[in-house]
Amino acid sequence: MPSLCVFGAQWGDEGKGKIIDRLSADVDFVVRYQGGANAGHTVVVGDEKYVLHLVPSGILHPGKVNLIGPGVAVDPLTLLGEIEGLRSRGVSVDPSNLHLSAGAHVIFEHHKRIDSLSERWLGEGRIGTTGRGIGPCYADKAARTGVRVCDLIDPERLALRLRPALAEKNALLERVHEAEAFDVEVEIERYAAAGAALAGFVCDTGREVRSAYREGKTILFEGAQGMLLDIDAGTYPFVTSSNTGVAGVPAGAGVAPNQIDRVIGIAKAYCTRVGEGPFPSELSGADAEWLRSAGNEFGATTGRPRRCGWFDAVAARYTLELSGADTWVMTNLDVLSGREVVPVAVRYRRGDERWTEYPASAATLDGMEVEYDELAGWQEDITGVRSWDDLPATTRAYVEGVEERVGVPIGMLSVGPDRDQVIPRSARRPALNLVGGL
Repeated sequence: MPSLCVFGAQWGDEGKGKIIDRLSADVDFVVRYQGGANAGHTVVVGDEKYVLHLVPSGILHPGKVNLIGPGVAVDPLTLLGEIEGLRSRGVSVDPSNLHLSAGAHVIFEHHKRIDSLSERWLGEGRIGTTGRGIGPCYADKAARTGVRVCDLIDPERLALRLRPALAEKNALLERVHEAEAFDVEVEIERYAAAGAALAGFVCDTGREVRSAYREGKTILFEGAQGMLLDIDAGTYPFVTSSNTGVAGVPAGAGVAPNQIDRVIGIAKAYCTRVGEGPFPSELSGADAEWLRSAGNEFGATTGRPRRCGWFDAVAARYTLELSGADTWVMTNLDVLSGREVVPVAVRYRRGDERWTEYPASAATLDGMEVEYDELAGWQEDITGVRSWDDLPATTRAYVEGVEERVGVPIGMLSVGPDRDQVIPRSARRPALNLVGGL
């Protein structure tokens, strides 16, 4: 199978890092196509835990080529720190296995400063940004005032692009936000040094991946944020600033749409969300605290506690259908052990109106109530189970019940953070064999 896209089918934090890491063992190229350092993929290898922000997850497998595509917003200082951190732990990172798109846009310190300061103007409409500068960077990209990696590695070009951009941002910082301005020349020198350190990694990644596809190489396109945070398809304005799903791959990786052969969604056995915005199945009180504690639901990048709720079949059906998913992976199934009953959201309700399909407008979700089907829970610890038939009958019934309500087959279950804590279902669905046994 030449290529596949793996994306998050909820609001992020679905366990994509582990599944992508597992699939990376059987591909030649891993391509990150959107987002920035606000994403955090957590991968557990034995006793070692890695949190990756910009570097694709294939970096933990020797011999894989990892590409950061033109659709990614790259913080060069964060990327250099991540590279150094991986090297210090014995992971090989060099221009032979990590390539950075010359067309990717650059996040500067002024983007991060403005990102944090802008939230105070939004009041109750605040987004809950991570403050990593993602939105302001993409805004400059759309306004055609951004600086790309190809500018970053050319000192003269960097000064030509960054000097007027900083003059404008300094005026904004001083006069609107009443904050300290940046020293333009100091910033130019600082980022020129970062550009010099990254220059050896820079190339035309789009041409590279297109060539690899023609040669029959296996390619994995790696999503960063969940589909419900997509700038166009998500719960706008409480979204990220890029196309997070399969639609983001062609522009974000530099490939043709028909070069995406298979699509795999990732969703938890329940739901979580970080930041503000609609969350129909959100819980409060003891159930929310139980889910958060049992699932260790704290952000990999920020450490923020995640909002928690039951699985939302309405939302999952929407994202998987919109992305054309062939199959999906249910993660964190083990977290639900110990429940007598596990609810699944199947309809939205407001007054006399009912929705079984996801409403197109995020505003429609205001004041929405949720109707649930209650499925039987299980008491057994399933973290050591490795085959479908060894799961408790009620666990299998829960998986099949969710699968039926979503309408897209589940190809694999994850029952813990380690690489080997998975249960493939390919033997039951031979037509769904993909890279890695899905």
